[in-house]
Order: sequence, then structure tokens, then C-alpha cells
Amino acid sequence: MLQARSADASLIAHAGRSYFPIAFIARLPFAMMVVGVLTLVVASRDSVALGGINSAFVGIGSAIVGPMVGAAADRFGQRTVLVPVGLANAVLLGVFVLVVQSSAPDLAVLALSFFVGASAPQVAPMSRTRLVAIIRQRMAVGRQEKVLSGTMAYESAADETVFIIGPFLVGLLASAIAPWVAVAGASVLTFVFVTAFALHPTGRLAVGQQTEVAQAPARQLLRPRLVVVVVGILGIGFFFGSTLTSLTAFMETHGESSQAGLLYGLMGIGSAGLALGSAAFPRAFGIGWRWLVFGVVLLGGAIAFASADSVLAVGIILAVMGIGIGPTLVAQYSLGSDRSPVGRSATTMTILGSAVIVGQSLTSAVVGEVAETSGTQAAMLFPAISAGIVVLAAVVNLVLSRRD
Repeated sequence: MLQARSADASLIAHAGRSYFPIAFIARLPFAMMVVGVLTLVVASRDSVALGGINSAFVGIGSAIVGPMVGAAADRFGQRTVLVPVGLANAVLLGVFVLVVQSSAPDLAVLALSFFVGASAPQVAPMSRTRLVAIIRQRMAVGRQEKVLSGTMAYESAADETVFIIGPFLVGLLASAIAPWVAVAGASVLTFVFVTAFALHPTGRLAVGQQTEVAQAPARQLLRPRLVVVVVGILGIGFFFGSTLTSLTAFMETHGESSQAGLLYGLMGIGSAGLALGSAAFPRAFGIGWRWLVFGVVLLGGAIAFASADSVLAVGIILAVMGIGIGPTLVAQYSLGSDRSPVGRSATTMTILGSAVIVGQSLTSAVVGEVAETSGTQAAMLFPAISAGIVVLAAVVNLVLSRRD
């Protein structure tokens, strides 16, 4: 049980000092899976196309089963669901390493990729659900809005950071030791830190919240104002996958493919900084407008990226694009939290989290194939297309908001 705290205490005091480090590290394996599977399959089976398909299957598994895991957490509690799911995922990742390097048929590898994605622990959305529950239940009403805004900013910055650190770690471990080490490392992290996150006392608070509130009908998850947020965050997933894959192809043409992960990390500097700073934006700068404005920044950077012809130019453009990513993610997750149907917070956040990895995995497969068949320049157009989806969804969101 959480210790009783004053309503004026900080969120860290309510959640416990160990909560945030555990929750941060526990979401790393989710960010490593798509790239780790892709890297290991390509290295072991010598087929970029097969690697891309396997990474797509990870995303498909997450898309199909992930929301069901969130719904189960809403109904039965996070701890009851997350412990067995996390342990299953850790085992499957370990088995995947053995199977992909064996003489097993490609179909068996594809099946395992699907189950790896299906059992992916939804730590990020469940962390948001827990923190929102603490804020709503334990903190003074007058502080809730400000603390919630800062919390969504932190969570989005954490997501952005791990989705950059994850691929970076995969590349580092694969090049320094062996490709299988990255997937095995994800298995160990899942076993230790996802289990620790599941058993953390904050998990009980989320259970109490859900049992006291009647759930809204599942059809409310299909409301246009929530669907447009899912589409927008799917666009961010598209952007992550297409940017990393096309950047890898670009660096390969310059004879420095091993440096792609380091260059990709430049996006995280501005992204994480502005995501954390989003809480300081004036209230007059509404969440919907933040999504549009920073989405346009992302689109402008992606258009420049498509025509870049030097490593220096690409590095500068990636840093600029990072400025657009962080605040956009904060806005999207904030809107998703606000529009979540009653009693379905974990389901909503899981859908949003799954949309990121689905978008990342699908574009990793598509853009990898395009890079092989049509060249690097064609592949570098896809981040702009992805950013265009983000901006279009932002416009639709503003239109829908005005109708209310």
C-alpha cells in the first residue's frame, strides 16, 4: 500500500522515489524490440526483407493484443495482468534468440515475432494511468491541473527518450558484441524491471480506482475525438520508423552505417528538453494548437531531411526535427488522457502506446524495402509523409474540438 501523504506533497513523494527510475528502465525493452528483432533476423538469416517482415509482425502482435492487455488491466488490475505478461515476454525473447539462429523455418520465426509483440508489456501507458490516478485521488484539487500537465510532459519525454535510446542500445550491442545480445538484453530487462514495476505499490492504487468507477461502453473508444489522437500518434510511430530506417540507408551510402544510431540520438536532445518544458507553455497556447504548431516544425524538418546530401546537414536537421517531436507527443497524450472513456484509462493509453510501435514497425519494413529497391533518396521521403499525417490529424482535431 502507498503511504498516506498530505495532499500538498509532491508527486514523487506520493509515488515513491524508486518509482520513476523503475518505470523508465522498464519501458526500454518495448523500444528495443522492433529494431532488435530486425537486426537479429537480418544478421542470422541474411535477408533484409525477412527482417522487415518480422519487425512488422512484432507491431501487428502489439496492435492486436496490446489493447486487450490494457482492457484486462482496467478490469482486473495492473499487477494481476502485468506479472504474467512480462514473464511470458521475457521467455519469448530468450526463445526467439535461439530459434532465429537455428535451422527452424522462417514461418516459425514469424510466429515468434508476433507473440513477442503480443506479449510486450505496456509499461508506458500503465505508468500514465497510475500517475493520473495518484494525481486525481491523492492531490489537492487546485494543484491537479498543473501537476497533470507536468506529468504528461515528463511521460512523453521519457517515451521519446527510450524510443531513441532503445535503437541506440541495439546498434551499440550488436556492433560491439553480437546482434543476439540486444534481444537477450531486452529479455533480462523485462524480467527484472517489468516485474519490479508490476509489483510496485502504485499498482494497487490503479486497481482501487478502477473497481470504484463504472466502465464506459467500449464503443466510446471509437469516438472521433479520440480516434483522431490515435491517428496522430500513429503518424509519430511512422515518423520514428521511417526516419531511423532511411537514416541507416543514408549513412550506409556514406560508409558509416554504424553511426546511424548516434546520429539518430540528436533528435532526442531538443525533443526531451521541449517535452519537459511543455508544462511552462501559457494556457492560452492550447494543447490542440501546440500539436499543430510543433507538427508543422516536424514537417518542415522532414522536408529538409528528404533533400539533405551531407552528414552534417542531416545532423542539424535531425536536431531541428527533435524540437517538433517532444511537444507534439505531450499534446497527443494529454488529449488522449482527457478524452479517455470513464474506467478505460489503461485501455486508451495502451492503444496510444501500441500505435507508436505499430507505426514504427510497419514503416521500418516498408522503408527498408524501398531503400533496397528504389534507393536512399526515395526512402528519405517517408519521414515527410509521416509528418504530413501528424499535421493533417492536428487540423482535424482542431475542427472536431470547435464543433463541441
